[in-house]
Amino acid sequence: PYRDENGWCVPCQAGEVGELVGIIETKDVTRRFDGYTNRYDTEKKMIRNVFRKNDCYFRSGDLLWTDKEGYLYFHDRVGDTYRWKGENVSTTEVEATITTSLKEEVDECVAYGVSVPGCEGKAGMLLIKPAATISTGREGSFDLKHLFSVVKEKLPNYAQPQFIRLCGEEERIGVTGTFKYRKIQLVEEGFNPRNIAAAEVGEEAGRTIRLFFR
Repeated sequence: PYRDENGWCVPCQAGEVGELVGIIETKDVTRRFDGYTNRYDTEKKMIRNVFRKNDCYFRSGDLLWTDKEGYLYFHDRVGDTYRWKGENVSTTEVEATITTSLKEEVDECVAYGVSVPGCEGKAGMLLIKPAATISTGREGSFDLKHLFSVVKEKLPNYAQPQFIRLCGEEERIGVTGTFKYRKIQLVEEGFNPRNIAAAEVGEEAGRTIRLFFR
């Protein structure tokens, strides 16, 4: 979050986009947040020392903006956009394009931005779980050429993914307690095969890792 010189969060003015937060008060049942079963997920949803010392707010993940009359408008979800080549990329738009155009070949698709050393912004990356009827073995039958043609035809240049990651046949895409994709984990793993391998060891050893670069 953006903070002033004193370390306090800065409220948005009319027309500015910001994240919707709600104060957490443990003694008030209407404002209490008991958290999730996973402590890490719980901490990610909380932000402290927002407007005064030791206060605590719940992060909704929703980006909103207000007009001059105080009406609220939905803008986007935190983590559902990234910036590449000076343009904002909507991950939901990329995901919808892929799943709609390749509905026979793709079961699940997650789009996110990853940092590339020496480059401004974040490059697009796709995590794809092929349909159960399609093998992702060494020879593989997932049609990357078809994927490439769809990306080139349907998406603007700045929104075209630079990296593709394919799930193994038995691999599952991780979700949170509220059934949202764990994009933060995917962003942290990035496109480095060593990071991805390290993240997967201990969960299900021996899973196939396949990365494709443009």
